Amino acid sequence: MDIPFFQQFLMISDPMTIGILVLFVIALGYVYFLQRRNIQFGTLVMIATLIGAILGVAVQFIAGFPNNPMDVVFIKESTKWFSLIGGGFIDLIRMLVIPVVFISIVYVILHMDKHANLKRLVSSTGIVALVMVGIAAIVGLALGSFTGLGDGTLGAAGDSKMREVKPVVDTLRALIPSNPVNAMAQTNVISIVVFGVIIGGVARLVKQHGASDLAIFTKLFDEAYTLIFWVADFIIGLMPYGVVALLATTLAQKGFGAIADMGLFIVLIYVGVAIMLVVQSILLILFGVSPLMYFRKAKEALILAFTSRSSMGVLPLTVETLTKKLGVNPATANTVASFGTTAGMQGCAGIFPALCIVYIARVSGVPLDFTMYVMSVIVIAIGSLGIAGVPGTATMAASVSLSGTGMGGFFGSISPILAVDPILDMGRTMLNVSGSMTNAIVVDRLQGTFDQDAFNDTKTIR
Repeated sequence: MDIPFFQQFLMISDPMTIGILVLFVIALGYVYFLQRRNIQFGTLVMIATLIGAILGVAVQFIAGFPNNPMDVVFIKESTKWFSLIGGGFIDLIRMLVIPVVFISIVYVILHMDKHANLKRLVSSTGIVALVMVGIAAIVGLALGSFTGLGDGTLGAAGDSKMREVKPVVDTLRALIPSNPVNAMAQTNVISIVVFGVIIGGVARLVKQHGASDLAIFTKLFDEAYTLIFWVADFIIGLMPYGVVALLATTLAQKGFGAIADMGLFIVLIYVGVAIMLVVQSILLILFGVSPLMYFRKAKEALILAFTSRSSMGVLPLTVETLTKKLGVNPATANTVASFGTTAGMQGCAGIFPALCIVYIARVSGVPLDFTMYVMSVIVIAIGSLGIAGVPGTATMAASVSLSGTGMGGFFGSISPILAVDPILDMGRTMLNVSGSMTNAIVVDRLQGTFDQDAFNDTKTIR
């Protein structure tokens, strides 16, 4: 139907679009049917993931696996409608991020034990996160170097543009909330954490010194905390529907030709993710925690991270998983998980920029020696500060790392990698969220506030 109303406004101009949307509605209806039959939530999310993958591949199959899927009218139109459910679900989740972070931080500080060490919590969070992202960088550099990533590849000048790279001093200053309202508007999570820690910490001091019992203030945050997590539970319950739409969109919009062209890079990302999950498991074992129990309880959050590609969007579920299933103290859970959406992301700001450095070095003929490797790890670790946990910001991490190692001028050669970025981002984001949760467990162990009995309780597995 060559009519602007159908093509540009309604975005249903091809009969095939209608057919695909009917399949989409049937898929969502089946998920609803299973939900009404009280299928276990974790199982339902897994089924929704499988349905989304089948639907996405089916759309590609109907289109004949084109190299440029978004040039196909019915793929462009149907995935636009998919985004109403998938994107809408992520919007609802992200709507919760600022109130959850701020209310939770103030609430948990107000109710912290008087002997709790807030300074130690913050310092442990930063140290553990940066050490782990440094390990992720080493894994990425080793994988890229041992497999010859970039050998024989011609640098492709694309339309990718170098992101603005700020000095590390400016990045650190940006974490100080000069305008808390503006920080909330820009979803600057670390600034909100700092603001919440200051407000909660001062309120705690006021109560401890007897200047005021702050009964109304405390009651306000008690009620707000209860309300916001009831809202979070409701929205998280919509997760299976969002998973279907998100995964179907990603697979439908990416051509298999583009995936094949960057096959080695994709494989190395996922091998790196697997290695880091093993590293996290070893870390948990060293701190006396069962990795098997961890993954059984964390699977919903990891699946949502994989399909949504947003560390920040998963934050409410991450905090809920840590506090209600994994036995992590609320103060630790909120601090470490919030920090993990902006700094120390092992996937987006660890493995990915490390592989980009090796790829660009090989493409541009820059020698990779011991000095370059050491400098790369340092630059990647420091550059992981201030990278917001939303889809696509791994490109910013790559910009910072390439610039810091003197290869910023070759950024245009990253275009082939960006063509398959959504495929890469699924694994990266899952690793980011898993990293935040394992870091939280380790930090809580160091704090001495970890509840081993709650962690081992199988009743919280759903």
